[in-house]
Amino acid sequence: MATLLRKIGLIRLHNRDTEDPKHHHNHRGGGGGQQSASLRGKGGAKSGGHKPQQQHPAGGAGDASPGPGKGKGKRAAELASRDKPPQPAAGAASGGGPRERAAGARAGPGPAAAAAAAAAAAAGGSLVPAARQQHCTQVRSRRLMKELQDIARLSDRFISVELVDESLFDWNVKLHQVDKDSVLWQDMKETNTEFILLNLTFPDNFPFSPPFMRVLSPRLENGYVLDGGAICMELLTPRGWSSAYTVEAVMRQFAASLVKGQGRICRKAGKSKKSFSRKEAEATFKSLVKTHEKYGWVTPPVSDG
Repeated sequence: MATLLRKIGLIRLHNRDTEDPKHHHNHRGGGGGQQSASLRGKGGAKSGGHKPQQQHPAGGAGDASPGPGKGKGKRAAELASRDKPPQPAAGAASGGGPRERAAGARAGPGPAAAAAAAAAAAAGGSLVPAARQQHCTQVRSRRLMKELQDIARLSDRFISVELVDESLFDWNVKLHQVDKDSVLWQDMKETNTEFILLNLTFPDNFPFSPPFMRVLSPRLENGYVLDGGAICMELLTPRGWSSAYTVEAVMRQFAASLVKGQGRICRKAGKSKKSFSRKEAEATFKSLVKTHEKYGWVTPPVSDG
């Protein structure tokens, strides 16, 4: 009887060990029980409770399914891969890592960007001079139109203007009067010379630069009139010019310098009929400007002409 009772107790213990996994784990040892309890505590915090492991028959589909530890690890890996931000591919438009971006910044723009910038600069540079030239032309035209109107309203008919080939920037100016007490005025009466003819050409940046002025006829001597009909006057040089000067004021100053310099009409045979040339006048004017820049606007040495 005692032997039968012991067998029954052993059978119950065996059944309890196989059916209750908690009891089975607790009988592995004290350390194993504590570890299992800590794992259940962590799992319960995430899933809200611990579900007992289901048993599968040996050799069946349960052998292929992962255990609780493997299933949790796989799930955590999937969540981590889903939440991880995508990494830029190598050589993408983002420019690579910090080192690659720093190297690109030091290297500067590529050849294509540099070529585009150069083309834009060239296009802008070509537009600026064109706009500036157009503005200068408008300023010059307005000023000369006003000059013509003012000269036409002169009551004493001191000077008159004719446009050369209908160009607003090329004038033939007739000087009708000089000091009537001068020898030059006497020469004009004796030679039946009604006026002294001059030519004025206005540069692109007029009135900020002086016009080029020269005598055409008659052929004059002295009076600060030089070879080719060039005129030695400081106010006709870039250094002596002012944009406030008008054509009328320049002509009155020239008439005064003719008398002051004792200008005369040339009456020498042969020489009086030789006309002034623009090329000779330009060369003479350039030379006298250099001389006066060296010595100032005083009488230069005879050796310098």
